Amino acid sequence: MAAGAGVGLCVAATIASVAQGGTFWARWIWFAVVLVAALYAAVWRGVKAAPGNVLFSLHARLSVVAALMDIAIWALADAGFFYPLWTIAGYAILLGVHAVIRYRRRGSREQQLARRVEVLTRTRRGAVDAQAAELQRIERDLHDGAQVRMVSLAMKLGLAEQLARRDPDAAIELMADARQSSLAALDELRTVMRGIQPPVLSDRGLVGAIQALALDLSVPTTVIADLPGHAAVPVESAVYLAVAECLANVVKHSHATNTWVTLRYDAGALSATVGDDGVGGADLDQGTGLVGIARRLDAFDGTIEVRSPTGGPTEVIMEIPCELSSPRTTPSSGTG
Repeated sequence: MAAGAGVGLCVAATIASVAQGGTFWARWIWFAVVLVAALYAAVWRGVKAAPGNVLFSLHARLSVVAALMDIAIWALADAGFFYPLWTIAGYAILLGVHAVIRYRRRGSREQQLARRVEVLTRTRRGAVDAQAAELQRIERDLHDGAQVRMVSLAMKLGLAEQLARRDPDAAIELMADARQSSLAALDELRTVMRGIQPPVLSDRGLVGAIQALALDLSVPTTVIADLPGHAAVPVESAVYLAVAECLANVVKHSHATNTWVTLRYDAGALSATVGDDGVGGADLDQGTGLVGIARRLDAFDGTIEVRSPTGGPTEVIMEIPCELSSPRTTPSSGTG
């Protein structure tokens, strides 16, 4: 309808201008209508460009319309010197600058994507390696621990069965020994299960599990937590095991008299800081413990930072981006 009204206006203006004679003033009406139509077409086609190209497409199409408008004004006004040369040069320079900026941004995004792909590839490889190592550890623990005890238990029960009639006292002694072996095998199985998913983590949550862990340490440990909810189980398990590994390193290597664990949630990331007042000198590039923690966190896009100058203190700062699922129902407390 708008197009029809514009054409009608141009036809009416043309008839009136011809009837009056003299200067053909209707050409400016035609110019205005054509300019509006060209602007509409440029914007309509520009916004339909591929995502990420809309702004440049609009700039390019509007620059062409502006250049043609200047040429048309020069031609309709009989201005003499071709001044649109300068405005067209300005449009071209601006469009060229835009193209350069767009190219650099695209290159930067491509570099970011390439780095991201590299990180994901390394993370996946690390997660696979960590899973394979964990499976080997579980298999080794079962083979060398619980399985050996279960075989010993079966042999003792067999001997007790043979001795039951001939030597009841010896049979009773073997059965008592077998009972102790069964309890030891049960402890071995529980140890293996704790390495997969610590029961205390399921029962008490991340904060309670770390507080329970701190109570068992020979070094006095303070736990400070400010978590407004609960993370996903795999995330909490990764943080718990990472903190447990850090605390084990404190006990083994730091000669510390005090250590502390701080849990925070800020800007969409769960952070855990393990610090001690020991001798320092911890290095992420040396030793398998910290490297294992880094690989564990990599699987969740997590990061680890070690601050450990010689002479201490040492702080291991770990972060995992995540969402918390539910509000906190019990207040956090310190453990000393």
